[in-house]
Amino acid sequence: MDNGRELIEALVQVSKEKGIDKEIIFEAIEASLVSACKKHFGPTANVRVVVDRETGEYVVLATKIVSETVEDDMAEISLTDARKLNAQYQLGDALEVKIKPGSFGRISAQTAKQVVVQKFREAEREILFNEFSDKQQQVVTGIIQRRDRRNVIVSLGKLEAFLPTIEQIPRELYHFNERIRVYVLDVKQSSKGPIVNVSRTHPELLKYLFEQEIPEVSDGIVEIKSVAREPGIRSKVAVFTKHPHIDPIGACVGPNGQRVNMISSELRGEKIDIVQWNEDPAKYIAAALGPSKVVTVVVNPTDSTARVVVPDNQLSLAIGKEGQNARLTARLTGWKVDIRSESQAAGTDFLVFPELEAATKKEEEETLEAAYADFYENTEEVAIEAETADITEEIPAEETATEETTPEEAVAEETPATDEYYDDEYYDDEYYDDEYYDDEYYDDEYYDDAYYDEHETTAQQATAQAPEAVAEEDV
Repeated sequence: MDNGRELIEALVQVSKEKGIDKEIIFEAIEASLVSACKKHFGPTANVRVVVDRETGEYVVLATKIVSETVEDDMAEISLTDARKLNAQYQLGDALEVKIKPGSFGRISAQTAKQVVVQKFREAEREILFNEFSDKQQQVVTGIIQRRDRRNVIVSLGKLEAFLPTIEQIPRELYHFNERIRVYVLDVKQSSKGPIVNVSRTHPELLKYLFEQEIPEVSDGIVEIKSVAREPGIRSKVAVFTKHPHIDPIGACVGPNGQRVNMISSELRGEKIDIVQWNEDPAKYIAAALGPSKVVTVVVNPTDSTARVVVPDNQLSLAIGKEGQNARLTARLTGWKVDIRSESQAAGTDFLVFPELEAATKKEEEETLEAAYADFYENTEEVAIEAETADITEEIPAEETATEETTPEEAVAEETPATDEYYDDEYYDDEYYDDEYYDDEYYDDEYYDDAYYDEHETTAQQATAQAPEAVAEEDV
């Protein structure tokens, strides 16, 4: 009993030191005892071990088959012995029987020890793998331990990481016990444990340093849109903010350049250009080409290409040493950039994209066709609505005709207005063709122009004498 309690206390202590779950330790002990029993009883023994989680005592159970003749005591049991345990057993049944393991030999004990150690190692590897899997694609701080050929071994606490040559900053010196920040590329499981690969050249490392050194970036006031690096030489960072009263570039640079200088010193003097991100690709590319000045930028969205014209004295600055500035601009913006000077672009179609003009023309034609289609469709809808309105207006008139009529209206309705009623002598065309309506009748002296001129003069004289007559009557 005392041995069992000591075992439980030892397991609890190991669980705390190694960070391994107690259940995993119990399973490891049970597996080790099973291995020891097979070494003791032989490979044909089908046994399992159950350890009490409270007392630490264990029981060995062997699975046996009921048979008439027993050839292997560890694998078979007679029918008589089986029915002593339970009268219901029949031939061919399988049952578990408690056996006494006795004292294990040296080889059995050593085998059990190896199984326990192996289980512990597997558990530790699994814990480490799960721990660093969560840190994948993150930045961690490590201590340089040594060099393995051209690789650098960095201690991350419980685990060592590999910094390959391709992920090292050119001409950077790594000193023993020096603390550095690295970006975790990936974590892989292997037979020797988790393998962690880290980087000092990844763009996310620069982004992480901005978040650590600049409060506006960590608070989300200033957003880092894109990062392009040539490790150890030069980098470009595009920043943006929605706050109109905050200068994103000034916030990243800091007073007298303190903030950006801290980041640069962490990367062994890497120069950092901070540019303003813009939704307009032409303006964004012009800003990314800084510190050179830009005259014109024309973009082609169909294949993400841009053509830039700069002053003659700014061409080498825009391209950069060995094309460095142009490469960083292309990586930062995601556009293919072609740069020429004003004299090179003059008199050429450098700024003309034939495919873009064709696409624009086609788009205009499609827009015009769509406008015509909408117009005709609206016209048809208006015509249909008008016809529907006419039909709707005719329906009440018919309903009104079916309403009850007054006696006078009934009498009027009984007298049909036939065409014969109007075809009498008074309305006959011949009646109007008499002498009174003949054109010759009007061509007499009474309608002569001279006649009207004479009578018009007489009427004017009478009008002039009328006031005198009125005056005499008043006297």
